[in-house]
Amino acid sequence: MAGSARRTGRPRSAAADRAILDATRSALVELGWSRLTMGDVALRAGVAKTTLYRRWANKNELVVDAVAVLFDELELPDRGSLRADVEGVVLSFAALLERPEARTALMAVVAEATRDEALRTRIRSAIVDRQKRLVVLGRRRAQARGELPPDPSGPRGAAESARAEDLIFDVIAGAVVHRSLVSARSVTPAWARALTSLLLHGLAGGTGGTGPLP
Repeated sequence: MAGSARRTGRPRSAAADRAILDATRSALVELGWSRLTMGDVALRAGVAKTTLYRRWANKNELVVDAVAVLFDELELPDRGSLRADVEGVVLSFAALLERPEARTALMAVVAEATRDEALRTRIRSAIVDRQKRLVVLGRRRAQARGELPPDPSGPRGAAESARAEDLIFDVIAGAVVHRSLVSARSVTPAWARALTSLLLHGLAGGTGGTGPLP
């Protein structure tokens, strides 16, 4: 009965959601994870604290969603080749991580997730699994161009495809995050080309003529 009442009540405001998520990222940059409170976010967003709790059960969920909407901005325009598509998404991802609100929020939730299994699960579902759409799209384009072989048919082929997509995502995202946030070094076009060559050709193929990794 209560669930039915919630579904037929006042609809959520997209503007309020945007204000809340924007306020969450702003507060996180200024205050850090430990000092951030739901009350502070509500004040900055100009909404009642009860409005936040109707949407998010706790700070963990709120911050993950505030990060997730930034990652949803990533797109994969068709640049005409697998190499160009990979280089483009590497540079776009790196540019996103250069934004203070994205950098601070991502590092905060990852650090907190080392102690919180539920938070790790939410990060996987809200950020990682959603962003694998870019890998799926890139592979399908490359297969349509004949740059990659088609996936085998049947359940076995689907399982192999899923494993490949997981690995590609892990390699690209892991490399960019490590370069940007752990090593604190720039992701330049030259670095993106070298990483792409390594991904496409493997260790035996070197860097595909692009020279050593910068």
